[in-house]
Amino acid sequence: MLCDSKKYPFLAGIHSPADLRALDESSLDDVAKELREFLIDTTSQCGGHFAAGLGTVELTVALHYLFNTPEDKIVWDVGHQAYPHKVLTGRKENLISIRQTDGVHPFPSRFESEFDAFGVGHSSTSISAALGMAIVAKAKGDDRRFVAVIGDGAMTAGMAFEALNHAADLDANLIVILNDNDMSISENVGGLNNYLAKVLSGKFYSSIKEGGKKVLQNMPTISEWAHRVEEHMKGMVLPGTLFEELGFNYIGPIDGHNLPTLMTTIANIKALKGPQLLHIVTRKGKGFEPAEKDPIAYHAVPVFNPRETQLPKLKKKMTYSNVFGKWLCNMAKADERLMGITPAMREGSDLIAFSKEFPTRYFDVGIAEQHAVTLSAGMACEGAKPVCAIYGTFLQRGYDQLIHDVALQNLDVLFAIDRGGLVGGDGATHHGAFDLSYLRCIPNMIIMTPSDERECRLMLSTGFYYDGPAAVRYPRGAGIGLDPGEDLATLEIGKAKIRRKGKDKAFLVFGSLLHTVLSVAEEIDATVVDMRFVKPLDEALLVELTKSHQHFITVEENAIAGGAGSAVNEFLSCAGEHIKITHLGLPDRFIEHGDPGELLSRCGLDKASILKAVQC
Repeated sequence: MLCDSKKYPFLAGIHSPADLRALDESSLDDVAKELREFLIDTTSQCGGHFAAGLGTVELTVALHYLFNTPEDKIVWDVGHQAYPHKVLTGRKENLISIRQTDGVHPFPSRFESEFDAFGVGHSSTSISAALGMAIVAKAKGDDRRFVAVIGDGAMTAGMAFEALNHAADLDANLIVILNDNDMSISENVGGLNNYLAKVLSGKFYSSIKEGGKKVLQNMPTISEWAHRVEEHMKGMVLPGTLFEELGFNYIGPIDGHNLPTLMTTIANIKALKGPQLLHIVTRKGKGFEPAEKDPIAYHAVPVFNPRETQLPKLKKKMTYSNVFGKWLCNMAKADERLMGITPAMREGSDLIAFSKEFPTRYFDVGIAEQHAVTLSAGMACEGAKPVCAIYGTFLQRGYDQLIHDVALQNLDVLFAIDRGGLVGGDGATHHGAFDLSYLRCIPNMIIMTPSDERECRLMLSTGFYYDGPAAVRYPRGAGIGLDPGEDLATLEIGKAKIRRKGKDKAFLVFGSLLHTVLSVAEEIDATVVDMRFVKPLDEALLVELTKSHQHFITVEENAIAGGAGSAVNEFLSCAGEHIKITHLGLPDRFIEHGDPGELLSRCGLDKASILKAVQC
């Protein structure tokens, strides 16, 4: 998509931050306006993350204007808010391809641009990464600056505070920008706060503060008293006492959309040494009224008409997340012991209805996966039946807690693992590629993989009533359109189901690829088994099938390495059964973003590829 020089006279000439820095500072407001309009125009045509980027337009312009990127490093947390950054760093012509196969990466990626200082996708990593860079630079005698931009939501993760705590002892040239888009504190933003920010970041205040320390350093009693007075006075008007106690020079909050104030404050901070924290307040969806009113709906958008006030209503089948959400409410009504826990994924995991119907049994812990898992364990200790709804890619962050706090103690926690397998546009950071591998090696776990909506509901009930840790792992998006039912029936644990009887070849399918495999099996007259359970396996059925078949083909939307197929291999080897086995699954590489169907094809998991693999 070409950037029209008539519509975007400033933006059309910006191919890198160097071009931006060549402009007069008086032009930056016009650049910001054009950048915001370009984002609305482009993202409405291709879809993608939307509201967050609109909220960081002015900040992005200020950072690239004031810092010598890419020598100075900007580390964006998560990356939802980095679309303006991509536009200013040479990717505006290709932004229309974002999240699409072979298109612009959905998040900052070191493989895509030298301006992407650190690859992200999961939250709360920016401060640690930027600090690591700053430490090495300091050791080399390098005076470059390192900036971490982190949202208030990402600050709920313990990792962010671990990094803040560590940074205080190092005196590195680290600037943390807390991008706070919670509008409940908007009244704290105004002339007084902007004035205080300028004063506290200015050389006059800094010189007096440091000079005072030198004068009083040999008078410890008076020095301590002066420090307490300073902290008390600042604490009365500024919400930064916590950050000051951690060793940061706290500045703010300031209006993150007031570009002159932003420029002045950041320029002042840039001149200061040691760890600095700038607190800015922004508005998600800024400049596009529908997104300002409903930033949740406009967080990630399909193709839409920016001249209309609502996103298009797409006709959708029931998703696996919807199956879970409905089951959760039904089971909560039937069993008052049920507690629902999610790490900031209420909408994504479809706990919306549950949160409204059972508010005292609903717990959103924020972006804190480790806490979510151990919180569930603590609840189970007191006789509750916690259901922890979490994406497979995010459960990776709570793996120690899963092993140490849940499985080791054999506690009664059900993990509803969403986004199992390939997820499309979000790419490698979000694919649920490893969960079957990392789950099945844990003692005491049972692991289920539904092949359709009905199976998903049955497995959720099975896991809930199981006395110990259980996981139901299901994919993103819609199923095959099967009614999941209203009952709370269960399955016999460890029992597979033969879906088609054939000869010679037997497909052992784990999960939703079953229906693709059934189509293949019709053409070659093969047996198809819905394995259902990764752990425990239906060992008796596997032994029985070896007597009437010459070739097993395991199929899973998970890494082949250590996955469900490996479990079959291990069992047959120990049982002394010898049979040809082919494993189909995700290859030993990270899978990038793109159309889900195209990604399956590239991984050898579409119909044509499976048929070819078994005919070789």
